[in-house]
This record gives sequence, C-alpha cells and structure tokens, in this order.
Amino acid sequence: MVPGSVDSLHDVSTSLSDVPGLAALDSSRPTRFQFKIMFVSGMGFFTDAYDLFVIGVVVSLLKTQWHLSTNQVSLLNSATLVASAAGAIIFGRIADVLGRKRIYGYEVLVLAAGAIASALAPGYVALLIFRIVLGIGVGGDYPVSATIMSEYSGKASRGRMVGLVFAMQGAGLVFGPLLASALLASGLSHELIWRLLLGFGAIPGLAVFYLRRQIQETPRFALAGGVAQEAEAAIAAATGQSSDAPAPAESTARVHEGALTGALMLFSSTRLVKWLIGTALGWALLDFAYYGNSISSPAVLKLLSPHASLLQNTLLQLAIFAVFALPGYALAIWLMDRIGRRTIQLLGFAMMAVAFFLIAAVPSVVQTAATFLLLYGISYLFSEFGPNTTTFVYPAEIFPVQVRTTGHGISAAAGKIGACVGAYLFPQMLASSMGIRGAELVAGFVSLAGLVVTAICLPEPKGRTLEELTELSMAKHHESQAVAA
Repeated sequence: MVPGSVDSLHDVSTSLSDVPGLAALDSSRPTRFQFKIMFVSGMGFFTDAYDLFVIGVVVSLLKTQWHLSTNQVSLLNSATLVASAAGAIIFGRIADVLGRKRIYGYEVLVLAAGAIASALAPGYVALLIFRIVLGIGVGGDYPVSATIMSEYSGKASRGRMVGLVFAMQGAGLVFGPLLASALLASGLSHELIWRLLLGFGAIPGLAVFYLRRQIQETPRFALAGGVAQEAEAAIAAATGQSSDAPAPAESTARVHEGALTGALMLFSSTRLVKWLIGTALGWALLDFAYYGNSISSPAVLKLLSPHASLLQNTLLQLAIFAVFALPGYALAIWLMDRIGRRTIQLLGFAMMAVAFFLIAAVPSVVQTAATFLLLYGISYLFSEFGPNTTTFVYPAEIFPVQVRTTGHGISAAAGKIGACVGAYLFPQMLASSMGIRGAELVAGFVSLAGLVVTAICLPEPKGRTLEELTELSMAKHHESQAVAA
C-alpha cells in the first residue's frame, strides 16, 4: 500500500467505521462538552467578523488622518485576507500531520499579537505589516476550529454544531458597530478611537487560549494515529460518559505521512478532486461578493448618503446586521441538518444573485434609501442563510481524516483569495464610473457562478457519518478496480 493513496484512505476509513465508540459518538445528541468546544472555537470567528467590520471604520478615519489614496485603502483592506489564506494552508496542514491538539490555540496568539501591534502602528507601512500578521492567525483558525468541532459531533447534529462555531461571526458583526458607535459618540480623538478598535481584536483570542490548550485530541485523529486510549477518553468526554482511560497530558497521536505526501491524498481520487474544486471555488466566489460588500459598506453607504456622518452610517450598518444577518445565521443553524447544506447553499447563492442584479438593473434603487437597504439586507440574509455558513461547514465533513484540515485550509485559503480580490476591487469600482450599480452587477454574476459550482461539484453530507463520506469519496475508484479485476 502506497502512503497517501486511495487504498490508504480506504483502510483507515474502514478501521474507523468499525470502532464501537465512534458509533456512540455518531448517534449522540449535543452534550455540554460539545457546546464548550463550540464556544471556545467560535470566539475565533467572533474576532474574525469583528476585524472584518472594524477595518472599514478604521480606514474611514485614517483616510483623512494619513491622507490615504484609493490604492492604499484597497491594499490595507485586502492584505489581511491574503495573509489569512497563507495561515489557513499552513495551520491546516500542520494540524493533519501533528494533530489538532498540538497546534490548537497558537493561531489565536498570532492573531492577538497582530491586533496589539496594529493598534500601536506608527504609520501606514507598519500597520500594513501588522495586519498581515493578524491575518495569518485568522486564517489558521478556520481549518482547525471547524475540524475539531466536526470530529467531535454526532452525525445528526454535526452541521448545526459546526455552523454554530461559524455563527459566532454574527456576534462579532453586531459588537463591532456597537463598540465603534460608542467610541465615535464618546468625543475621544479619532487617533485614539482607531487604535482602541484595532487593539480590542486581541481580547477574545487571548481569553480562550488556555481553554483551547485543554481540549483533548479528537477521537478520529487519535484513532488514525493509532492511540486508542486517547480516543477512548475523548469519546467518553464528548458523549458525557465516564472513562477509566485518562487522556494524556499532551497528545501522542500523529499521522505518519509526510507533509507533502499526505497532502497528495486529496488528489488520489477524482471525486475528492471534484469536491475540493467545489469547496474551494464556491468559497472564493462567495467571499468575493461578501467581503467586497462588507469591507466596503462604509463607502457604499457614503455614496448613498453623502452627507451622513460616519457615526450615522455605522449605526445603519448595525441595523443591517441585526435585522438581516443575525436571522440568516439562525435559519442556517436551524435548518442545516433538516434540509441539508447543498440546498441551503444553492438557495443562498440564487437569492444573493437576485438581490445584486436588482440593485444593478433598476436605477431608482440606488436613489431610494429604503429600497436599496432592503435589497442590500436581503443579500446579507441569504449569504448567512446560505454559502457564508455552508462553505465553512462543507470541508470540515467531506474530506478524509488524514487530510481534513488540509482540505479545509485549502478551501478557506481560496475563499480568502476571493475575499482579497473583492476587497481590493470594490473600492476601485465604487470610485470609478461603475459606481454602486456596476459593483453589484459584478457581485451578481459571481454569485450566479457560485450556484453553478455548487450544483455540479458538491454532495449532500446530511445524515452521513464522516467515515461514510470518506467511503463515498472513493466509491468510483473501487468500482473501477472491481471492473478491472
């Protein structure tokens, strides 16, 4: 058997599917332990969403203070996203080689260091560099947090639990405008306000660092690494049962394939390649439209209401997030394990495209604040109740245990590259003759492309165990082997 081959994946998947403890975990309902993991994991996404929002306000303040050009604004918006792509790939692969536990928590230290340094930045170049450091930590959080939650969840609630981790973004999207509004209304100098806004991003990560370091290795990774005692203790903790096998103070499980050889497993099955294209490209298309609109929302609202103050537009953003984004997250969590990820992602992309096309096609929309805000809000509702949630859940489920964080990291990295392009181009489009309508027309076509990619490339993971999904990924390979024999 060649390491990294489809047969290697099949052998591990078959051995895991025969473990009685995993069957108990797969059939379990969410426990207190699982909700603890959800909260500890989700705080990283609270910070991610907070930083996504707050950089728009910070840039609005610095544009005047530091006399930033449009290109400098675009670069500052997008640099963190490029760095997060690198962080997702690096931390994702390390977590598949060394284990989830060995790496978990250190990504938030990188994030916190970047946030604190950004708050102290003396000038534009320094701020740009420190935001890149922050981005590496943000990106690293995606694959590890998603996979830990997935590998600890029962099959009937896995989508909901992984989705809840991501839905902590909703809290960040609301808290960011609240804090920014309070500081803007406080009378503090704008110099102090933007530094406080950036520095706060370190607090959530540092608050959960210790808790992250205490989480045991996931049972599936421990079993794949040949450490049954560690897996038994993890399953007992996750299902709320007692165990006579204490977990080691430090994880001893690891997958023995090398960094490169192991990563090649993702390309050992045509179906896995197809799924990777689906998760990566779908996420990239979503993030182009989502991040482009979100980071540029202060500029979008400024074009709509040129005489409104930054505080007024910040409060307006808060209203959009509270009225549209939060219910979208709630709907996604409620229906994820009922109607399935694929249906939600298809519906979300379709409705995003409709909203963007209507903004672009009807001239009066951008001249009437209420109509524009309704359609703009609908695009947020169906991105949260749609691909912004499902693109995070999908790669935590459909890839085999040996490459699960690697696949998630590649997918998240593709998403961040799409986000970077959107964050860079949207200010350019808004400042050009294209304006709001042209930018939203582009977002509409991108959303339509996401719909097509989802329909062609992605399966429905609902109701299947992680091992069943691994078997499904190799089905055609083994059928062809049988025919050849």
